[in-house]
Amino acid sequence: MFKKVIPGTDSRLTSVDHNETYGRHILDHLSKGLRVQVGVDLGCGNGDDLMIVKKNHPQARCIGIDIGDWNREKLVGRGIESVSINIESQLLPFENETIDLIIANQVLEHTKEIFFINHEVFRTLKVGGYLYLGVPNVLSLHNRILGLIGMHPTSAKMISAHVRVFSKRDTILFYAQVAGNFAFVEGFYGSQFYPFPKTWARRFAARLPSLAVSIFFLIRKTARYEGEFLDWLSRYRLETNFFTGGRGQE
Repeated sequence: MFKKVIPGTDSRLTSVDHNETYGRHILDHLSKGLRVQVGVDLGCGNGDDLMIVKKNHPQARCIGIDIGDWNREKLVGRGIESVSINIESQLLPFENETIDLIIANQVLEHTKEIFFINHEVFRTLKVGGYLYLGVPNVLSLHNRILGLIGMHPTSAKMISAHVRVFSKRDTILFYAQVAGNFAFVEGFYGSQFYPFPKTWARRFAARLPSLAVSIFFLIRKTARYEGEFLDWLSRYRLETNFFTGGRGQE
């Protein structure tokens, strides 16, 4: 059931299907009901999420964004435009309100600059467009059990690539407080359920999404964005040096 790994680099469980962590069956189901002419994936990897969008919307322009260009050849071969930028410090290369769907699946937990990234997401999304956000759940059932016995959550180890944690209530509160005037969390979902195999994991995650290993939010842009994510930093001045792209406090 367990394999030996360097802490924070991989799951020790051998009983689970690790593809379930990415919840691509959820994206497949949801994207069928969306109108997508232009789709963007932040932290696109080899483009698996965008291939789901292309399957459901064959005429859509799909753009993969990552910090390096090591997957460029594969992305281009799959019909995906490849862009290499650092989403924590560089503008997305799109005009205001030109994107229908932005995917950020298992990427924001690797970032500090949550305000700047969301600023760029909602600047470029069309009114009526969607952010599909997938993140590890620090309050999954297995993490709660680990906490009771004095063990650290698997999604937030010091020896790991993750620098930020997420849970259902805190994520919804973040978007309600900062983005409530122009965005709404329309759907909440879960995928992966340790330590169960795929069939049982899907059943448990569908019925108890707030206890799943990965949680997903479908967030709709409902009104024009006026820079509220960066303005919020100027008003409340959190005690860290968040990047604002030269606007207000840095």
